[in-house]
Amino acid sequence: MSRRRKRKNSAPVQAKIKSLNTECQGVTRINDKVTFVTQSLPGEEVILEYTKKHSRYDVAKTIEVVSSSKDRIEPKCKHFEMCGGCQLQHMPSEYQIQQKQDILVEQFKNIAKLELNTVLPAITGDSWGYRRKARLGVRYVRKKERVLVGFRERNGRFLADLTQCEVLHKSVGQNLLALSDLVQSLVAYDKIAQIEVAVGDSNSALVFRNLVKLSSDDSDKLENFAKQFNFDIYCQPGGPESVYPVYPKSPTLDYSLAEYDLSYDFEPGMFTQVNYDINHKMIARALDLLKLSDADTVLDLFCGLGNFSLPISKFAKNVIGVEGELKLVKQATHNAQKNNIKNTEFFTANLMDDFTQLPWFRNKKYTKILIDPPRTGAELIVKDIAKLQAEKIVYVSCNPATLARDAGILVHECGYKLDSAGVMDMFPHTAHVESIALFTK
Repeated sequence: MSRRRKRKNSAPVQAKIKSLNTECQGVTRINDKVTFVTQSLPGEEVILEYTKKHSRYDVAKTIEVVSSSKDRIEPKCKHFEMCGGCQLQHMPSEYQIQQKQDILVEQFKNIAKLELNTVLPAITGDSWGYRRKARLGVRYVRKKERVLVGFRERNGRFLADLTQCEVLHKSVGQNLLALSDLVQSLVAYDKIAQIEVAVGDSNSALVFRNLVKLSSDDSDKLENFAKQFNFDIYCQPGGPESVYPVYPKSPTLDYSLAEYDLSYDFEPGMFTQVNYDINHKMIARALDLLKLSDADTVLDLFCGLGNFSLPISKFAKNVIGVEGELKLVKQATHNAQKNNIKNTEFFTANLMDDFTQLPWFRNKKYTKILIDPPRTGAELIVKDIAKLQAEKIVYVSCNPATLARDAGILVHECGYKLDSAGVMDMFPHTAHVESIALFTK
């Protein structure tokens, strides 16, 4: 049987960076082939090492900066060079934002053939300790004789050897070594696959994905850790429905939007926005764009647990929220009841299937629509929602390419106008581009 030969790394190459791509990677040409280079900036001369080769382009990492851009800064995190959790710490925050705004404008132009005439001011906030949701990998590394907890390495499948994380909420980011020591102390140290992080306003939850049933001693260690570091700790031995609390026995997670006198309950595995500071500002921006009155009937698609629906209900006649996950719909209904809101109603529907005959859509009239789809966008449904003839559609996006694609459909095929759009820095120091756009009739 022949063995697969291990591919040798190509020799380092020196090149000049010409521009940035939509992932904020440097772009250069080597032997007339495009190469994307991580941790580089336009105008820099760098020595690079290839990490991936494709037929049409290559990917490389910067191993030395020969001549530096005036915009380059020293990364705050000592693990930035190896950790894949962040990509842009070598750029100032203002530079990151401008690049993301430029990406949004270019995507509208290149994909949708639309000029974005009104670029909304970027929504920004604290760029450190902001991340309240995360999935941390866990692995016992035999060569190191210890457990690692954290994100994957930048250019590999292994976990980065982290002692702290500057973007995670400090309750977790400053306790990675303690988490590592905890897992290593367990009998099942090599049977913990990941730890899911969910942070509320007053407490932080950790969900341990255990591949075997934990012994009573291991459960006691988790409980003691929870008490020492003020965590709510859960275990998940199977699918999402198998999650159970270890300590305390009846934990709760919540976040508030005090400016609207609202409070939300949620469970660790439920979708909530990663960055609470930006979430507050994003909701305010959405309300400003919608320009609600007490005569408005609003449709909120992909509504989750009511993050947008409940603030909208404070200013509109009524709100209909639609979400594909039944558990989130039940949570949205619970949150409406908790806040004594009576002008909202929530429905479960797979929004990627035909919903035109469902009672919340058929023969209904909505004056305004908010849509917050997943990264794949809303290509399958924008024509249907356009039939509602709403005055305004506010589209919240986590992928500028699919936003631009859907904008092209709304404008070129459905008679809407792209009024304005701008980015929201939901994920500082990463290449993720969150944005919001307004379409009008």
